Amino acid sequence: MIDRIVVENFKSLRRVDLTLGRMNLFVGANASGKSNFLDLLRVLQGIGNGFTIGEILDGKPRSATNAVWDGIRGGSRLACFSDAGEDRGNGDVAIEVHGQGAVGPFQKWLTSRAERSGWALLVAFSPAAGCVTRERFEVDKVIYDTARIEDSSQKDPKDSVWCPVEGAQGWRVKLQRTRPALGQLARAGWRHGIGGAEDVEQLNRSADARGYYVDKSRGVARLLANIQPVEPELPMLRAYSQVGDVQRMGDRGENFAALVQTICQDGRTKDAYLSWLRQLRPEEIDDVGVRHGAMNEPLFVLRENGRDFPAAVLSDGTLRFAALAAAFFQPDMPDLITIEEIENGIHASRARLLLELLRSQAEAASTQVVATTHSAAVLDWLGEEDYQTTFVCKRDEETGESRICPLTEVPHFVDVVKKKPVSELLSEGWLEAAL
Repeated sequence: MIDRIVVENFKSLRRVDLTLGRMNLFVGANASGKSNFLDLLRVLQGIGNGFTIGEILDGKPRSATNAVWDGIRGGSRLACFSDAGEDRGNGDVAIEVHGQGAVGPFQKWLTSRAERSGWALLVAFSPAAGCVTRERFEVDKVIYDTARIEDSSQKDPKDSVWCPVEGAQGWRVKLQRTRPALGQLARAGWRHGIGGAEDVEQLNRSADARGYYVDKSRGVARLLANIQPVEPELPMLRAYSQVGDVQRMGDRGENFAALVQTICQDGRTKDAYLSWLRQLRPEEIDDVGVRHGAMNEPLFVLRENGRDFPAAVLSDGTLRFAALAAAFFQPDMPDLITIEEIENGIHASRARLLLELLRSQAEAASTQVVATTHSAAVLDWLGEEDYQTTFVCKRDEETGESRICPLTEVPHFVDVVKKKPVSELLSEGWLEAAL
């Protein structure tokens, strides 16, 4: 789980320091910075996948070994913060992320220790040059810090540098400057020799340390890579899936019907999923399942009052809610799910259902949720325990800088909310004015 994110000079986020929880909700006007924060998580996902800075920001085409990776909105050209009217092409972006509980697959005898360990990762990079300028990774203690490498700022960005790994005697990893080190260390394995070991005992201690560091690097890289944006598109939800059973739905709703088919194969999971759909449309939904086409490809179907209704005839809101709910019953659950504008297509009277879905299923599935909303109705169902991880976004019209802070840090919010509901404070513009 990601506990804290600090970012500097990324898009409209000049400096933002947020402490996250299991469920995180971002509210604010259009162009206030909500989507830019989701783009930041997209950058972290690219770092976890081991992509180069250029690939993370500008995208990666499909190849024989890789799927398509869409870059962030605006790409590298608009990745840096700038005051209004200034050139965005210069400067560095710095991202610091803190978390816990990332366990790699290597050296299982260290699992209990790894689960208790907190970790922190700092990555600074130049979007214009497409290279990393500073990195630091620690798990209880520093593993590597590229600031301790000889100054390489004048070298070609394509040059590699040797980074010492602390605690593993004499072990250095050769790092490409165009690619964040986390993925490189995770892939290093046992390929690099250990120098400077004077005896077998020292060699074994170094090997144990190296195995632990590689294991933790893999665990953190996998956690960051395992972020799933859930942005269901109606044509995808209404289409036949081109595969049978799947463990995870595509980011845009690809293979939604195949996922529902997988969910329905387990009676308990199907009942839990169906219960959420029935809350959306009480006394109408009898069952959920799929219909098969000529090539046995599945299509999403709801049974209502004894009749089958395929995806093509269902309302937009029903389909979107069905896809969001299915995302929380995937056999292969991500570590973090992002959802933009959760209320799209959902009637205001079902706002409470949306919030309960995010809160309860995130906890049940141990999946962190980051979602945005423009709906005042959603805020009416927040509990006091949600205020600390519900963030208000406001963008300065003169500088273009976004400010993001939790409700609990909005001046006078704690007193004012006792007199007026949060929905009215948002609708009347009080929250933004208070910032």
